[in-house]
Amino acid sequence: MTLLTCNPNLTFPLPPPDSGLPAAPQVRLSGAPDRCAGRVEVLHEHLWGTVCDDAWGLRQAQVLCAHLGCGRALEAPGAARYGRGAGPIWLDDVTCAGDEPHLLKCAHRAWGEHNCHHGEDAGVVCAGDSGEVRLAAGPHLCAGRVEVLHEGRWGTVCERGWDLRDAQVVCRQLGCGQALEAPGGARFGRGSGQVWLSDLTCAGSERHLGQCPGPTWGNNTCGHGEDAGVVCAGPFQVRLAGGPHRCAGRVEVSHLGRWGTVCDDTWDLSAARVTCRHLGCGPALSAPGRARFGPGAGPVWLDQVRCTGEELTLDRCERPGWGQHDCDHGEDAGVVCAELGGLR
Repeated sequence: MTLLTCNPNLTFPLPPPDSGLPAAPQVRLSGAPDRCAGRVEVLHEHLWGTVCDDAWGLRQAQVLCAHLGCGRALEAPGAARYGRGAGPIWLDDVTCAGDEPHLLKCAHRAWGEHNCHHGEDAGVVCAGDSGEVRLAAGPHLCAGRVEVLHEGRWGTVCERGWDLRDAQVVCRQLGCGQALEAPGGARFGRGSGQVWLSDLTCAGSERHLGQCPGPTWGNNTCGHGEDAGVVCAGPFQVRLAGGPHRCAGRVEVSHLGRWGTVCDDTWDLSAARVTCRHLGCGPALSAPGRARFGPGAGPVWLDQVRCTGEELTLDRCERPGWGQHDCDHGEDAGVVCAELGGLR
């Protein structure tokens, strides 16, 4: 009798779809604030797991970026750049030509067969989803037809599934305050080019529409008669009150036509930096709390504000909804910016 032995390092493609396996894997990117960058994760046997960075390169990343509708691959980082995953490491030694329709058409080890740990989790950075958005054909800068940039081309968003939560993402990204309406039916005229997004299910807290769950870019049957629009309350407004000059004082923001304050819970230099830059007041020197510049009046509009420091306005930072707080005006936040701030 002849005994057959197997090479445990042999790579091979999975059986074709008629074997009972899905034609394409479920794939997601995690650990980054962008739909088209992050740690690569695949679903197998109802468990999400990662891909090892052994043999991982731009060809493999290109297959993944194309599958996700995210344009060309810019980088194929390894070494868990986007954080260590959890659960199984499903794929290892993935080897692609670059034109496969999805990763499972590439050669690789069997599911779960690897010599890796989560410090070797693979990631991708794709070019396709820049997150840029603009409003067109509206009566002012904060109302109009929603247009998004993808693969270097501007296109529209379909009204299917479009609601105030989706509109809120756009309004916040543009610094336009609260979303008042989420009209469909091409209220602001028919766009041109590709209808890029449809059936979005945003929570309302995403940084841009590309982070919202939904079909891949361009995967819809919509026409431009269904182009979505937004009407936002207006640009985000902030001022400093009670201080010695325009660039130091109690932080006050306007919402629904009323000025209110910001609670000092989690208030720090990153949030102060956003405020100082927004006001044209140079770098932030300090972020005092406890009503250093006196207690304000009216609503406490913002609480638990968490900024990276790179946001354009405070309302783009992570936070609960407007008016959701457990504070009083004895906890009003303030800032001191480097510049004295002459009249603007």
